[in-house]
Amino acid sequence: MPRVLYEKDGRIARVTLNRPDVLNAIDDDLPVELADCVAQANADSGVHVIILSGAGRAFCAGYDLAYYAEQDSGAGNAMTQDMPWDPMKDYAFMMRNTDLFMSLWRSHRPVIAKVHGFAVAGGSDIALCSDMIVMADEAEIGYMPIRVWGCPTTAMWVYRLGPERAKRMLFTGDTVKGKEAEAMGLVLKSVPAADLDAEVERLAERMAGVPVNQLMMQKLVVNQAIEAMGLKQTQMFATLFDGITRHSPEGLNFKHRAEAMGWKQAVRERDLGTFDWTQNRPINAPKG
Repeated sequence: MPRVLYEKDGRIARVTLNRPDVLNAIDDDLPVELADCVAQANADSGVHVIILSGAGRAFCAGYDLAYYAEQDSGAGNAMTQDMPWDPMKDYAFMMRNTDLFMSLWRSHRPVIAKVHGFAVAGGSDIALCSDMIVMADEAEIGYMPIRVWGCPTTAMWVYRLGPERAKRMLFTGDTVKGKEAEAMGLVLKSVPAADLDAEVERLAERMAGVPVNQLMMQKLVVNQAIEAMGLKQTQMFATLFDGITRHSPEGLNFKHRAEAMGWKQAVRERDLGTFDWTQNRPINAPKG
């Protein structure tokens, strides 16, 4: 089954993340298929705008931890190498995904991300590479793995929020719902879930009435301003640091905990702050 679906609807290309049984979690193939769909839209002179959404109950819940966190590192798992690890091997793998997510940013057609349910962890990377995001009020966005085992490789938080609000999100790993995300300036708009489809369609139809070349020029101008601020260099550091987080003592302890207890338990402890990843024991547990 395709990980990402493509459909052309008049002047609108509809790209849909399609692993609904796992909340559209990212595996090795999903980023490749996403970039292929973006390329297909860009190759069609009749497409003016792309709507990016997720099938099922969420936009995207991040990387598939059932594979990347629970599975043994020697089983072809590129997220965690046996020690000593090669940081450039890790960088090459993760930069591949960063570049594939950034196909949305580089797309000559504007991309609207329609977020329902969750756009968290790696799913927030995907959403934030879009040109604009419309969220459901009760949907959540955030990057929880900053608490252990991750750094957002696309590094889009600071460019969307500015330094102080970006630090607020990246020092806590908190998620925010749609209304707060709109108030922070992280997303374009938040609407009740029942109105999400109609709101995105209105915006897409309005944009679809503009000639492709005009849309392309305006996007290039705005993106160039961000890129001149050092986006590529920031992503280089973020992608390298992401590998370090996963191969640090705390990152390895998280991986071992996920292997032993299952990723859901490890994530629960991470997000509730009930595990000391440095000491590798539950907080307030007896020492020794």
